Amino acid sequence: MSDEAAKRRAVLNHSGVIDARTLADSHRRLAELIKPGMHVLDVGCGTGAITRGIAEITGPEGWVIGIDNNPDWIAKARAETQGIPGISFEVGDIYDLKLEQQFDIVTSARVLQWLSRPYTAIEQMVKRVRIGGKLLILDYNHHRIEWSPPIPPSMQGFYDAFLRWRSDAGMNNEIADHLAELMEKTGELADIVSLPQLEITQRQEPGFIHKVLIWAEVADFKGKQMTQDGYISEQDRARAEEDYRAWVQSYGESQKMYLRSVEATKN
Repeated sequence: MSDEAAKRRAVLNHSGVIDARTLADSHRRLAELIKPGMHVLDVGCGTGAITRGIAEITGPEGWVIGIDNNPDWIAKARAETQGIPGISFEVGDIYDLKLEQQFDIVTSARVLQWLSRPYTAIEQMVKRVRIGGKLLILDYNHHRIEWSPPIPPSMQGFYDAFLRWRSDAGMNNEIADHLAELMEKTGELADIVSLPQLEITQRQEPGFIHKVLIWAEVADFKGKQMTQDGYISEQDRARAEEDYRAWVQSYGESQKMYLRSVEATKN
């Protein structure tokens, strides 16, 4: 499959999940590293929810740039951060970061999972890190997700097809567990540290239903792409979504999504 196939399958038409993210909850290790006055590049920033949180810490003496290839999301990010000093957004390509600046931290979160050439993206990001600065990447291993009790068979079948649909476009469903070796391969990074950053959601917690329903949304908007691509029938897609929504509303107890936060220092 070509880069174009991966790019097409990565498209998100709805930004609700991305809009709801915060620096503190959605990129915890980055929140620990950010200091006032830092220069930070957020690659694949979406609508800028996490980027805004970065700028609130770096402050007016700092400098934060968000890059995304979706012009509509960049326009939304700009509109929602008007008046905040030290923050800007640009439409850009992760495979060709046209920036001259060097940053204290270059980061991406949940982005490389959608790429067919993650190593090329890492090489590009390393170029933007100053000597002594950090590269920090957060991403998933989708094979290590856990639901309790198990999701309905119809939804498990959809999820298995979803992972095949992704991998057939060159996406690495286990990218979280390969980030450290990809960083080491650049030859420009030292002190590589890989930390688990699990997202565990339980029914008794506020927002459980909203968070766990993400997979019903995937079965809707990604499932329709999968149907067009011949990976699942519309009948099976619709059944999976319906059964999963019932699981969430009635007897689903917990979901654990497996992520790793991998950081390294540029030599």
